[in-house]
Amino acid sequence: MARLDPRNWASWRPFGIGLRKPNNYLELAKAFRSVKGNRRYAWRILNQGTCDGCALGTRGMRDWTMDEIHLCNIRLRLLSLNTMPALDVSLLRDVSGLTGRKSAELRGLGRLPYPMLRRAGEPGFTRVSWDEALRVAADGLRDARFGTYLTSRGVPNENYYAAQKAVRALGTNSVDNAARICHSPSTVALKETIGAAATTCSYTDWIGSDLIVFIGSNPSNNQPVAMKYLYHAKKAGTRVAMVNAYREPGMDKYWVPSNAESAVFGTKITDEFFGVNVGGDIGFLNGVLKHLIENDWVDKVFVDEHTTGYERLRSTVSEQSWEELEALSGASREEMFRLARLLGEAKSAVLVWSMGITQHTYGEDNVRAIVNLALARGFVGRDHCGLMPIRGHSGVQGGAEMGAYATGLPGGLPITAENAATFAELWGFEVPVTPGLTAGEMIDAAHAGELDALVSSGGNFLEVMPDPGYCREALSRLGLRVHIDIVLSSQMLVPSDGDVLLLPAQTRYEMVGGVTETSTERRIIFSPEIEGPRVGEAWPEWKIFTELAARTRPEIAAAVRFTGTPQIREEIERAVPFYEGIASLRSFGDNVQYGGRHLLAGGRFQTADGLGRFSAVRLPAVERSDGTFTVATRRGKQFNSMVHERRDGFNGATREAVLMSPYDADRLDLPDGAEVELRSGERTYQGRVLRAPLTPGNLQIHWPEGNVLLHETRRSPDAKIPDYNAASVTVRRL
Repeated sequence: MARLDPRNWASWRPFGIGLRKPNNYLELAKAFRSVKGNRRYAWRILNQGTCDGCALGTRGMRDWTMDEIHLCNIRLRLLSLNTMPALDVSLLRDVSGLTGRKSAELRGLGRLPYPMLRRAGEPGFTRVSWDEALRVAADGLRDARFGTYLTSRGVPNENYYAAQKAVRALGTNSVDNAARICHSPSTVALKETIGAAATTCSYTDWIGSDLIVFIGSNPSNNQPVAMKYLYHAKKAGTRVAMVNAYREPGMDKYWVPSNAESAVFGTKITDEFFGVNVGGDIGFLNGVLKHLIENDWVDKVFVDEHTTGYERLRSTVSEQSWEELEALSGASREEMFRLARLLGEAKSAVLVWSMGITQHTYGEDNVRAIVNLALARGFVGRDHCGLMPIRGHSGVQGGAEMGAYATGLPGGLPITAENAATFAELWGFEVPVTPGLTAGEMIDAAHAGELDALVSSGGNFLEVMPDPGYCREALSRLGLRVHIDIVLSSQMLVPSDGDVLLLPAQTRYEMVGGVTETSTERRIIFSPEIEGPRVGEAWPEWKIFTELAARTRPEIAAAVRFTGTPQIREEIERAVPFYEGIASLRSFGDNVQYGGRHLLAGGRFQTADGLGRFSAVRLPAVERSDGTFTVATRRGKQFNSMVHERRDGFNGATREAVLMSPYDADRLDLPDGAEVELRSGERTYQGRVLRAPLTPGNLQIHWPEGNVLLHETRRSPDAKIPDYNAASVTVRRL
């Protein structure tokens, strides 16, 4: 074991006894109980499979960053989904008894074993054959206006690639996935500024970097394996800064369960915290940049040799007054200087961000402001430096790169006549030349009666999109809905004007030939088929989608069908050149990291002229009426919209908690537990006050419960990502 270092200890109490923190060993016990009857299979999944949880991509219980055991709570909670038996389909004959049940209850009923069909006006579903299900789907999709949405729930590259190809064979680019809901502003801004829509570094770059800055990101909740990397980074002398509206308890102190020192004494993670307003990031980051420029902390050699647009950026920032920057950010000029000095004195740094940055109407500019800081200091293309839009789920990086995107083709190519012609030649059928509907636009079209059918692989629009009532109405107006999943969800039970099909899917561990995923650090990792029980008549999703296309358009059936996942990987390698090597992945542990440890090595950017581009980011017009709040939606003890516990072990918040700063709570005379109503226009949300270290003027409520407060029309201009925040919200005590 490495030398003990009490300076980083979170507490002298062994195992943090008596302190509020998650009980990781209790999580192990819960996982053990949840897989009763299939424990050997569960053990094989943990040891032989690539993690289907967050996008850190552990191989079994190890990875490529350090030679130590990795096992996170997210993966443990997903075990039951991967090993549970089939549900009793008689429960679906009349779904009135299921309507209103929580999603966790519906999942707990078991796996979907057979294709099921509900006709308009019927009380529930009846079992049908695959042939009948595909006939109904083909009849509904033929010559129809339709959209397809795929979630990131463990979906491998092969499923994404085959699905988007099948959808385009049916004549539309209206295929979208969860990558848009998470990081589409990152994709837009990174392609524009550095020419690559992926993290530029590896996890190993965290360990030994002078500085890691987390901006609107909380890996303790969302990427818990990453906390082990931070433990080792702290041991190596790395300083950690955090820019956020809320001082996340898990990012202050964390107990890494698989490391003896951290498990016993915990680890202090964040060295410097910078509190900002929800939506105030541009004001803060531009203020930091203004200090870098004024204090001569800009790497002028790097800027002169490797970038363009600096003078325009400097002029724009110089015109922004400190008073404007402070008002927008909620932070003082002195706080901005503090981070600027940390960056200015650091020889290396990694900038990490997530959905606290992207899920805004100006998410693209948020990312551009982060890129500006990295370019100004030359923190790209070398060891211990980089830009990292950290992914929350194992499918999102590959989902976009496979082309399951309404605005992009495989490899992230834009949808143009030239690119469409290239893929038409590869695939043997005509490819549409205009962008398709994004996820939000599909819901809008369905609500307006301008969409005939929806194919949804996983996911649940009632939980992941703003305004669940609006989404419910949209779903009910479709002539055909095809839901592909491994378990039940509440959106499946919404009555419809037409047919509703449930098609049972396999998990990644059940697929013959194995599959791959792409991690946050661009590592394409093979996950083999795991020996174990199989459920009913479940099919791999790649086969479901290609058969839908083949049955709908028999004349091109041969062009869309695959013999198995090895053939899909061979085609991916031809379609996406930077995925070279994926076709040779066939055994547990096989992997290839495209681009190597560093993209943009030596400061050579993937833009047309090889230069990184500064962006003159202007301040957004964010106004908040006196006495009102900005509300952000947060994640608690959950994965995607799958809520695992009512109470978050890090902060004690229950699902109905309204996190509020002590200053605001005192000002409004609201004790902990006080019942309040939040109102944004006609939209309301009821919850209970929980005092928390939050920047005054800001509140946080849980997602998806808080989606009722969000407006479905608020989206970013380029990426069209929903805004998961509410502005000018009033608080009334009940």
